[in-house]
Amino acid sequence: MIEQILFLLISSVAIFFFVKNIGKIRRNILLGKDIDLSDNKAERWKTMLKVAFGQTKMAARPVPFVLHFIVYAGFILINIEVLEIFIDGIFGTHRALSLFGPIYNLAIGFFEILAFGVLISCIIFLCRRYVVKLKRFQSLELKGFANQDATTILFIEIILMAALLKMNAFDQMIQAEEGTHIGSFPISQFIVPLYESFHFSIATLIVFERMCWWFHIIGIFLFMNYLPFSKHFHVILAFPNTYYSNLKAKGNLNNMASVTQEVKLMLDPRTQASEAYEAPTSFGVKDVTDLTWKNLMDAYSCTECGRCTSSCPQNFTGKLLSPRKIMMDTRDRLEEVGKNIDANKGTFVDDAKNLHSYVSEEELWACNTCNACVEACPININPMEIIVEMRRYKVMEQSSAPSSLNNMFSNLENNQAPWQFSPMDRANWTQEA
Repeated sequence: MIEQILFLLISSVAIFFFVKNIGKIRRNILLGKDIDLSDNKAERWKTMLKVAFGQTKMAARPVPFVLHFIVYAGFILINIEVLEIFIDGIFGTHRALSLFGPIYNLAIGFFEILAFGVLISCIIFLCRRYVVKLKRFQSLELKGFANQDATTILFIEIILMAALLKMNAFDQMIQAEEGTHIGSFPISQFIVPLYESFHFSIATLIVFERMCWWFHIIGIFLFMNYLPFSKHFHVILAFPNTYYSNLKAKGNLNNMASVTQEVKLMLDPRTQASEAYEAPTSFGVKDVTDLTWKNLMDAYSCTECGRCTSSCPQNFTGKLLSPRKIMMDTRDRLEEVGKNIDANKGTFVDDAKNLHSYVSEEELWACNTCNACVEACPININPMEIIVEMRRYKVMEQSSAPSSLNNMFSNLENNQAPWQFSPMDRANWTQEA
């Protein structure tokens, strides 16, 4: 009974803090401007099933695709065993789902194989990061916490899977002593001989099995509460993020409806604005609150895999632009704004900073809007949209743009074309011999 009370207490505290932190992330995402993405539900469900569940965009790189799919499947399916642990913890039972007989034995065996696959995959991921040293994991934006975060996640998963297999190994030894047989253990059976030589008593084996059980479930609770502070939070947000994907053609840039209306009013005095129309007070994106909630969800969904940056042609040529950094900077600034609101009892107090404090002009103007980053992202994140909106702020609010663009703007205004020729002279080339 003491164990049950302790389990309920620990699980309640863990769930409370998890829900609280999820609430903060939700609040932060909703700081963004509203955007209606409720259209075409069938297509959205199809996109989510294909991209998030099916991992189809990961398949562009077969090796990490296979490894990631094993870890992804492990995360989802092994949670069925976590459900059994919850039942056992609350009611004081042991392997409560074993009443399903052969189906249960088959499931436990499959979970063991999957757990071993997750363990091996995480070790390979560590080797890719620290032994092979893939270029996209060596970028400057990954220095510090970002790199530590990735490493922490991999080590936690390795430890949790090892604890699960050891728990099953000790359980097998207990069953052998008691003359019972519950479950199938194709992997942990090879761990048993390591401990049999010590000739532990059944009481000692029960203590070891309980220690692994508690270590495993507490590790899951800690990992669960680490998620909201980690890039690994994409395991939750990947699904809604792909559901709310941009379904338009990638080359279709968003026009500002307010600007379009203003131009119509200037070009044709007879045009009448609707009664609900309000003249724009600002243009583009200065800070994260000027982005849409979908842009902010993108930032929290980013797993920092670097596929966007490794596909960026401007990054190839040594430009400062890294689409991954754009998403990381957006998330960092959003977290900063959220903490400011928390510190000031629900009100944001100007801190003399904005999103442009994180992203330099050199980064913004390096982008050639080719959409390579959008195409490469495994969960349909759109860094380019943030870049374009920040450029709009620079041009329309600050009149700040590279000289080559300012020349083009001047030519468009004076000559109705990007070139420095009078409209009257455009057809002169037809008179040449």
